Amino acid sequence: MDTRSIVCMVFAAAVALAAPPATAAESKGKGANLDSASRSALNTLYAKQAGAKALGKKAVAILVFPSVTKAGFVVGGQYGEGALMKRGKTVGYYSTAGASYGLQAGAQKYGYAMFFMTEAGLSQLDKADGFEIGVGPTVVVVDEGMAKSLTTMTLDQDVYAFIFSQKGLMAGLGIQGNKITKMEPK
Repeated sequence: MDTRSIVCMVFAAAVALAAPPATAAESKGKGANLDSASRSALNTLYAKQAGAKALGKKAVAILVFPSVTKAGFVVGGQYGEGALMKRGKTVGYYSTAGASYGLQAGAQKYGYAMFFMTEAGLSQLDKADGFEIGVGPTVVVVDEGMAKSLTTMTLDQDVYAFIFSQKGLMAGLGIQGNKITKMEPK
């Protein structure tokens, strides 16, 4: 098999993994499953990261994507669905998607939670064209080291994001360049 064939096969697999399912919000049970998976993922994050739990107590809202699939070989993509929670209640469902081009190879699944600390940051989420990470409010990606030193007294940004439950091998994990869009029930 030549290099071009391998590149084409990996690209096709990346597109298939990253593409949204055809029935993203059509099934009545989908919302309940997504809500349950999002709550479970958030509880797992809280159990592992005390900083996340502290943020959760002060956050205006929390958007949790329990499973995002990212794959690529030179050209890549990612996709996941999640639930937005305010005061412990789910108030909406969102998708996250992104495409990338560059030196990359592999496939990975991960989850992430975004803690909206201000109403101004949260208001950006439902703009007509979607919320694009890297544009608008400041999003701080919290790693394990920062999470240990994070206190509610040091909070000064609109949004904090935790990446968790990483599985697979993919170079350059990040959420920069993702677009988050509200999923309308059908």
